[in-house]
Amino acid sequence: MRASLVALRKAGIALWRNEKGMGTLEIVLIVAVLIAVVLVFKDQIITFLNGLMDKVTGKSDELFE
Repeated sequence: MRASLVALRKAGIALWRNEKGMGTLEIVLIVAVLIAVVLVFKDQIITFLNGLMDKVTGKSDELFE
């Protein structure tokens, strides 16, 4: 019984120290944070992008007149 607990503990420590897959977890967390930020600031982002596109359209109209 004691030997199996020691083996289980060693396996748990090895699993904890194994860093394979940490990159995937980090990317998933970053994407989740970015989605949350976009959802919170959706209206401000849309307003900014609409203003930016209006400026681009105005400048291109001036260029091609």
